[in-house]
Amino acid sequence: MHPHRSVTKPTIAIVGGETLLGNEVRDLFEASDLDASIKLIASDEAEEATILARGRDEPVVINSLLAADIGTARVVILAGSAESGRKAYEKIQKTKPPPQVIDLSGSLEDRPEARLRAPMVEASDHQVSGTIQVIAHPASIALALLLTHLQRAGAIHRSVVQVFEPASERGQAGIDELQKQTAGLLSFKPLAKDVYDAQVSFNMLARYGSESSHSIEDIELKIDRHLASILASTESAPMPSLRLIQAPVFHGYSVSVWAKFESDPGAEAILRALKSDHIDLRTAGLEPPTNVGVAGQRGITVGAIAQDRNEPKAFWFWLVADNLRIAAENAVEVAREFLQ
Repeated sequence: MHPHRSVTKPTIAIVGGETLLGNEVRDLFEASDLDASIKLIASDEAEEATILARGRDEPVVINSLLAADIGTARVVILAGSAESGRKAYEKIQKTKPPPQVIDLSGSLEDRPEARLRAPMVEASDHQVSGTIQVIAHPASIALALLLTHLQRAGAIHRSVVQVFEPASERGQAGIDELQKQTAGLLSFKPLAKDVYDAQVSFNMLARYGSESSHSIEDIELKIDRHLASILASTESAPMPSLRLIQAPVFHGYSVSVWAKFESDPGAEAILRALKSDHIDLRTAGLEPPTNVGVAGQRGITVGAIAQDRNEPKAFWFWLVADNLRIAAENAVEVAREFLQ
């Protein structure tokens, strides 16, 4: 029997253990009831291992991708760059039988054995298949969660969504560049533009600069594609019109949603429909949610709900979610399926 099938305590390998997302996944596993060993693997191929910090009981050691034995893991979570995800999968394919792969990097989405996953939205009887489980984009999971619940209040005729993306979606490099740009602007110094090739500090971007290695259009299409797949599988709400904007914030998605129903469902029906373990509902007596306020919070938070004064069948919603947390939560739930 292969080693990763015979051990009593399964191992979860996190490729990209040094990344923001990798740290979030590790924290959730350590706080969960899953009895598993965590192995952290760096995104790069440096040969040496690095002690980064002290964990709960012992130092946190990250092995290099080149030296790590990931074939002995029960589950491998790809939480680093797309390039590291592809390299890790090349190593995994040489293992027989291979471990289960959970892809947070998006590097394996186009492979025929990949399946798009969003446990937070999926039906309880969802059937698991495929050797690669690709976690849907966190914005698409958040929107699907809202729209599927709203549909319970009444049939949605159409909806329009504006998603405001945080710098942490570009990893530590995105956060560092936003911080450097902010400091540079306040001290009248040249701006760092390695990630965005544009000023993102104190600014809103509908497009990145021409020299950026990232594209808002590509990210927008990915959210759109993943959301369409999730909604199709749940047979619920119709697809919204969606626009992505880069916001000058470090963490957390903020989303403005306008939804028009076939007939006015009434505010009470909407509030009842939004009651869920995954939705923190802020009613009129509470302060509207903010991306800063939901840091580290599970699921999504919805508030500032208001009827459109010019269209009585339509309502406005303000949705916020911790982008790293919602992605990590869904990855942990997928891993749970293969560990229990």
